[in-house]
Amino acid sequence: MEATSLTMSAAFILGFTYGAGACNIACLPYLGPVFFASESGGLKQAWRRVTPFSVGRLVGYACAGLLAGLLGDLLADTLQQTGLRWLLGLATLWVAIALFRAKRGAHKPCATTRQTPNRRFGLGTGLFVMGLGMAFNPCAPLSALLLAAATAGSALSGLGLGLAFGAGAVILPTLIFSIGVAHFASELRANWGRWRPHLEYASAGMMLLMGVGTWMGWISP
Repeated sequence: MEATSLTMSAAFILGFTYGAGACNIACLPYLGPVFFASESGGLKQAWRRVTPFSVGRLVGYACAGLLAGLLGDLLADTLQQTGLRWLLGLATLWVAIALFRAKRGAHKPCATTRQTPNRRFGLGTGLFVMGLGMAFNPCAPLSALLLAAATAGSALSGLGLGLAFGAGAVILPTLIFSIGVAHFASELRANWGRWRPHLEYASAGMMLLMGVGTWMGWISP
């Protein structure tokens, strides 16, 4: 392993650059269908969808940095070999099932209005775990972060680098999905009229396929 060093600001810029480009493409097939399968309800509701996912990613990057500081290059080697695709796959399946249950629950006449679909069907928790799984999937910027954390040889330094990288990586995707993608999905749902239920079930079905494909290793984010 060739030693390398990274400052906190450099880790933030590395994460921000990643979040401005490839990260959005990687996240779109997993997070995008959530907005097409459920009520957007404006910025506040969209924020409730994106925040658990972004917090999960931030926690994931922080844990990755901490573990790399403790374990050296062992974590990077392990992720390169297997990744944590199974975690992302299972979380995606969880979210897909939560969306299907929310659709069924919405048609029941006795459905309570006091609880949001997020709370009743664990959608928020599923999105958090999905973000956590996304953070542990190998990519060039994450490999650079883990190498720097391993070189530092300190759990605290690794944790700081992971938090700085994660903060930079989630800023732009959070804004893009909570404003741009959510607005596009809301407009599409509003204009599809009687085809709207089909769009919702198709989006949840796509999540189901993404979950199975990722879990089996057929799809890599």
